[in-house]
Amino acid sequence: MKPTLLVLAAGMGSRYGGLKQIDPMGPNGETVLDYSVYDAIRAGFGRVVFIIREDFADAFRQGIGSRFADRIAVDYVFQKLDDLPDGFSVPEGREKPWGTAHAVRSARHAVHEHFAVINADDFYGRDAYFRATAFFDSLPPGTTNELALVGYPLENTLSEHGHVNRGICQINEEGFLTNVEEYLDIERENDGLVRGNALDGRRHVVTAGSLVSMNFWAFGPAFFGLLEEAFTRFLTESGGQLKSECYIPTVVDHLIHAGHARCPVLTTTSQWFGVTYPQDKPVVVESIQRLIAAGEYPDKLS
Repeated sequence: MKPTLLVLAAGMGSRYGGLKQIDPMGPNGETVLDYSVYDAIRAGFGRVVFIIREDFADAFRQGIGSRFADRIAVDYVFQKLDDLPDGFSVPEGREKPWGTAHAVRSARHAVHEHFAVINADDFYGRDAYFRATAFFDSLPPGTTNELALVGYPLENTLSEHGHVNRGICQINEEGFLTNVEEYLDIERENDGLVRGNALDGRRHVVTAGSLVSMNFWAFGPAFFGLLEEAFTRFLTESGGQLKSECYIPTVVDHLIHAGHARCPVLTTTSQWFGVTYPQDKPVVVESIQRLIAAGEYPDKLS
């Protein structure tokens, strides 16, 4: 069975000022998602599932999903604030969902095969998708619990226009992930050093060449069971906090340290770029034009 591409597209776009998932970036109105799905199709993915918010479902289907209906199977799932394990409820005053791990959990009833997770507003490049499908192809038949990460150098993922959040990775000599920690508000400061806030609230210098998670993950279907356990634990410990979030890197980090998983880091020749702030858009537009000129993509996606 061909793997599925699971797209995290429920973000508010608060720093960008709108729904950047449907903002045109290519020469003929293509969005970043158009290029992502195009790359996924030619790498061998058989279905795309968009995780979206119910309140912009119609606009998303018309503006994005309809573009792919004749080329790949398309499905949708909704990330809902009150979609929680039994015994838990939304604390009074909470308005935002529970983070990227909660978003992936939204697809637990819709995805039963190997799948990759990406952000809707990140351009990962053709090679990254081929690395993911090659990883799936390398697994023994019947394997359901393997996982992998496509990693990118931190310095290539910063924005000149504000801070970003990244999962900072540590990797052993065999190429396996040994630790991944979500850092918030990462940016290059006036002294030239890159700093970010660890989850303990402390601000640290971060090596610019560190590999980071850009939320391009490869999972087997058994991940949903592990995720349910991790998310339940998160709610027990932090669910009462109005702004707490459960991140995919945090879940994977726990699985590694508990001995439940090994996670190879798949290096890629692709260049990542994305839009966090409105000022990032010209850089993305220019980067796409360069890739088209180099023959990586046609002038018009069909």
